[in-house]
Amino acid sequence: MKRTAKFLFLTLSAALLASCGQKEPQADPTREPELSATPDAAGNPTTPETKPTAEPEPTTPATEPTTEPAPTKPAAEPTAEPDPTEPAADPTAEPAPTEPAADPTAESNPTESGTLPDGFSALCPDEVSKKRADTAYGTVIHKTYASKTTGLDRGVSILLPPNYSDEKTYPVLYLLHGIFGNEYTLIQDASCKIPEISANLAADGLAKEMLIVLPDMYAKTDPAQAPAFTAEAVAPYDNFINDLVNDLIPYIEENFSVLTDRENRAIAGFSMGGRESLFIGFSRPDLFSSVGAISPAPGLTPGRDWAMSHPGQFQEEELVFDASAEVPYLMVCCGDSDKTVGKFPESYHRIMTENGVEHVWYEIPGADHDSTAIRSGLNNFLSSIFR
Repeated sequence: MKRTAKFLFLTLSAALLASCGQKEPQADPTREPELSATPDAAGNPTTPETKPTAEPEPTTPATEPTTEPAPTKPAAEPTAEPDPTEPAADPTAEPAPTEPAADPTAESNPTESGTLPDGFSALCPDEVSKKRADTAYGTVIHKTYASKTTGLDRGVSILLPPNYSDEKTYPVLYLLHGIFGNEYTLIQDASCKIPEISANLAADGLAKEMLIVLPDMYAKTDPAQAPAFTAEAVAPYDNFINDLVNDLIPYIEENFSVLTDRENRAIAGFSMGGRESLFIGFSRPDLFSSVGAISPAPGLTPGRDWAMSHPGQFQEEELVFDASAEVPYLMVCCGDSDKTVGKFPESYHRIMTENGVEHVWYEIPGADHDSTAIRSGLNNFLSSIFR
């Protein structure tokens, strides 16, 4: 009996001790992972992997940059203004100024009638821009004239038509370069194809033979001044109208065999030259029967681009012709992929449409701010003027 009681007592004691020993590892969770953890790929115990579940906080700052586009919102806000702000500053924001894009007819109809005008090509055809064995091409000369406007002697390049003769009289196109350019820029750029396009069109009876005058449009009075993206540095471009009217046109008409009436005088330009052509055309419609703007630069009306703010040569409501004025033929075009002037050219089209100014507008498929746009604009403009 005593032996049985002693045996039961020992058995119960052993069971109690065993149960207490099993609970100890479970009571401390940190010990079990340390003993059983399998190293991860970096050789660390798997236990630290439980920490990332507590580390969403480091991911919160990562979401902050996605909230930082808030600074980009101001860049988008100007595009909602009537003037085409920020069209080129952010290429992704370029569509913002295109209020006409909201109107499908305005976006797809360069002339508001659904198609390009008769005889127009969105791209300049190869047969117009390439040299032909059976066609004669013009001669480029360079001259210097005295400018009373600037007090300086200024250079000008002139493309004479093939077989230029004093026995004939020719109409004149003044063709203006872009910012940072000069009288050599367009005519020495072989990709523009100015001699080829003008001569081929004339040979095909699609354009008149003409003098093409390429001036230095930067009409500075200080010989040391250079163009830049500031209001002061851009001002000499706006002074060119005075040099053109008072000095260059008289020089050309006195020294070359040209027609001197309005109907036989035209002006066109690329980029800054396109802007100035519009400015001059709207300011002096009495002098020019045709005005062309290829990818015209910002600044004709108020706005801001990627480079600077522009007060505007005209306020939007001022971009009209006087009721008594002879309205010139007016053409504006631009590449549909232009990353330099963005949607400013289209905004000029919109403003002129709203102001009732008759004009031709079209976009050049696939063209950037480049010679593809220049060739297209020249082909269509030269075949439309002096008719």
